[in-house]
Amino acid sequence: MTSTVVLPGPPPSASTALLTDQYELTMLDAALRSGTASRRCVFEVFARRLPDGRRYGVVAGTGRVLESIAAFRFGDAELAFLRDRGIVGAATLDFLAGYRFEGTISGYAEGECYFPGSPVLVVESDFAHGVILETLVLSILNHDTAIASAASRMTGAAGTRPCIEMGSRRTHEEAAVAAARAAYIAGFGPTSNLEAGRRYGVPTTGTAAHAFTLLHDDERSAFEAQVAALGASTTLLVDTYDVEAAVRTAIEVAGTGLGAVRLDSGDLIEQAHEVRAQLDSLGATATKIVVTSDLDEYAIAALAAAPVDAYGVGTQLVTGSGAPTAGMVYKLVARADDSGSLVSVAKASKDKMSIGGRKWALRRRNPLGVAETEVIGIGERPVDDGDDRPLMVDYILDGEVVGAAYGSLDQARSRHEASVAELPRSAHQLSRGEPAIPTAYVGH
Repeated sequence: MTSTVVLPGPPPSASTALLTDQYELTMLDAALRSGTASRRCVFEVFARRLPDGRRYGVVAGTGRVLESIAAFRFGDAELAFLRDRGIVGAATLDFLAGYRFEGTISGYAEGECYFPGSPVLVVESDFAHGVILETLVLSILNHDTAIASAASRMTGAAGTRPCIEMGSRRTHEEAAVAAARAAYIAGFGPTSNLEAGRRYGVPTTGTAAHAFTLLHDDERSAFEAQVAALGASTTLLVDTYDVEAAVRTAIEVAGTGLGAVRLDSGDLIEQAHEVRAQLDSLGATATKIVVTSDLDEYAIAALAAAPVDAYGVGTQLVTGSGAPTAGMVYKLVARADDSGSLVSVAKASKDKMSIGGRKWALRRRNPLGVAETEVIGIGERPVDDGDDRPLMVDYILDGEVVGAAYGSLDQARSRHEASVAELPRSAHQLSRGEPAIPTAYVGH
């Protein structure tokens, strides 16, 4: 006897409006009732601290935030859900039916490094329009920034050797797409994820897994089939059975022009040396060695002296290499008083204090161009002493996206490279330590 599977409901719409916490809308409901929803407010996204032991973080996800805000609309399906559950009242439903973000958003450009207290994103609007973006903004920035920050440590450890993103099978299907995008910003090369290629233009790559070898009667047959389909420039996986025998067979099948061999298990350092010597002895001096197998920044650094040409990184990348969230918060830092003047407000609870006031930021550099301090102006823009670099750009002005303010993915990638390059040498150490530069607040 077969059972009938009952689907939970119609597929979700393209709206991002319900990718949020209920309390965002109940706060809105109460503020509309009390008459405070129209008060001018400034919300700020920042991290009180970096993940334990990290020297810097990398901003990623802002482009996705803008896409999601554009799709933050309450259509008939979303309104019906809220109405049927009794989550908000009629006046709030009317407000949401016409919701469109009408404020201003500025912040750090994608690829930029950040530090504790950096005003990564500043949202200026009335309370009603700004408060309900909190969960959506944080869910994107906390994930993408965590991935980019981990990726930056990995690409830093890899030096000039390319890193390949291949973590799709180790995370949520949509998180995999976002992770590939964030990793590319922080210096990774191609991804195995095709949707990241289609949606964001990240270059893609892929050849074969162990299953393809096991499908065939022997390793030679598998290699012959792969080379016939993909050409001799392909990468052959050589650790299914015996590595030495596989390398020999690979060169016999593909010739000395074989693109690469991949090692996915065992002592990668020792095997890389052995395989390099074997390839050279067979005349395949240009054949590269790609290593995979649960790599993180520490494993990559340990392989620096090995004859490795590229790293394939999966699980540790898409989980933030021990820091799966950036720990960012979205706080109200200023609001209009009864006279309409903007006043600073801040949470003062133990261990979760924040600093009130609208913020601006610049990076103070010495005459050699090396970053020294993250300077945060409170209530006014900090003064450039001649070597400083402004950090914030406008994203949305009065509800309209400012051109291509956040630039292309390749521009974000170049920005990351330049931002990391200006940090002091201590930033590139993988050992536990304090942020590479201090954060200093100026103004009132």
